[in-house]
Order: sequence, then C-alpha cells, then structure tokens
Amino acid sequence: MLNQKIAFVGYGAMAEAMIGGLLRQKLAGPADLLVSGPRTVRGEELERRHGVRHFTDNRAAAAEADIVVLSVKPQRLSDVLKGLKDGVRPDSLVLSIVAGASIKKISRALGHAAVVRSMPNTPAQIGAGITVWTVSDAVAEPQKEAARTILGALGDEVFVEDESYLDMATALSGTGPAYVFLFMEAMFDAGVHMGFPRRIAEQLVVQTIKGSVAFYEKSQSHPAFLRNQVTSPGGTSAEAMYYFEKAGFRTAISRAIWAAYQRSRELGKEAPPHDPEARGNV
Repeated sequence: MLNQKIAFVGYGAMAEAMIGGLLRQKLAGPADLLVSGPRTVRGEELERRHGVRHFTDNRAAAAEADIVVLSVKPQRLSDVLKGLKDGVRPDSLVLSIVAGASIKKISRALGHAAVVRSMPNTPAQIGAGITVWTVSDAVAEPQKEAARTILGALGDEVFVEDESYLDMATALSGTGPAYVFLFMEAMFDAGVHMGFPRRIAEQLVVQTIKGSVAFYEKSQSHPAFLRNQVTSPGGTSAEAMYYFEKAGFRTAISRAIWAAYQRSRELGKEAPPHDPEARGNV
C-alpha cells in the first residue's frame, strides 16, 4: 500500500485505468482515491464502480491529496492549471499524464516545483501498457518511487532523464496503439474482401499479430531477419513486400510518427490548432 491519498483531476479512460490498476494491485484503497471534474454523472459512475470519492471542485480534491494526477485533455490543461494555482499542498507531488505538457509549463502555472511528467498508452487500461516518464529536480526520492509504483500499475514503465524523450514517446508508444489498430483494421478488411467471414478474418489477424510479437520476443532476432525467413524468392511474401515498398509503406509510417511528434511539441507550446490539411504534407 502506498498509504497516500491520490486525487485525479480529470476522470477519463486513462484515469480510470490508473484507479483500476491501483485497486487491483492493492496499492491503494477506495478511500485513498479522489476524482475531480465537472461531470457529476461521470463522477457518480466512478463512485459506484470503484468506491472512490467524487469532487466537482479541483482545488478541494487537491487540498486533500499527497499526489495530484493531472489527467485532462491537453486543450483543457491551461484552464485547469489556472484553477489549481497555489492550491496544491507544498509537500504534494503532481503527476501529469497530459500529452505535450512540459514540466516547466505545469510547474510555473501551479507555482509548484515537484512535478512528474509521464506518457502512458491505452493498453494501460488492461495493465499491459508502457509509460515513459521523468521528474523535475524538486521531486524527492520517496516521491519518485511512489510515481514509479503508480505508473507500474499500468504495465511497464521506462524512466528517462531527458524530458525531450517524452514528446518522442508520445508519438511512438503513446499514439502507437492507433497505428496498430489501423493496420489490424486494414488486414480485417482485406480478409473480408477476399471472401472470409469477418469473424474468421479477425481471428486470423489477431492471432497472427500476437504470435508474431511473441515469436520476435523469444527469438531476439532483428525483425528484418525474421521477415527474410518467411520471404521466399518469387513467393507470396515477396510479392506482398514489393507492393508495400512500392506504396511507400515504411515512409508513411515514419512520416506519420514524425507528424505526431511535431504535434506533441505544438501542444506543449500551446500553438493554435492547424488545419489538418496543412499538416498533411509533414
């Protein structure tokens, strides 16, 4: 047990994933967990489901907390930070899971020095995520270990000294599940186009992806080596690889991740939203 009160400012899917992980691993009890946000219906839902306490006043929740988790959308962060300014106890830790929000921005807006910045991803909702995180100089060692424990409840965690890695992680692992889901969806549709019932196409694709990842982890070989193993001269894999390369598959992935990285940096600078078409040539 952490034996600390944790307030979640914002109660979306990721906040609930953290709550579920903490309760599942018995790192906190329901009475130790507070949630705060404007939607009473959502707060009451979390109260019923997990036994946590719901607040509509962020400052009131933060005043009781040893750890304040910022789990709001990036576009709402500035307003939330204004409302919390000087409302976090001096001895508390602030842990942010907000994409693009720098430690400097959060610390200045709150008037609070002890800040952890982290980037989890959606598989955290089943305890299978990965979170990249870093800390400000003001974070004490016990606070750092508490943050490690909380983030570990979501799956794997990777601590980095260089905060610039957080924007990179946002583009690679934070947004990464969306890339995987899109690839899966395309494979499902290809199977249906060939004539498979959708349920069979989905079963084949899901197990193929799961098995390929497991095989990669066990073999410890470079993906190119494993791909070459199943690519016979003049065979079906060679034909498919030819069309992937002709379509610029690698380049599209690389440029999409780079675009996500640039967008993460834009969010941190509070740049105005751009026309999606304007970002299409990134």
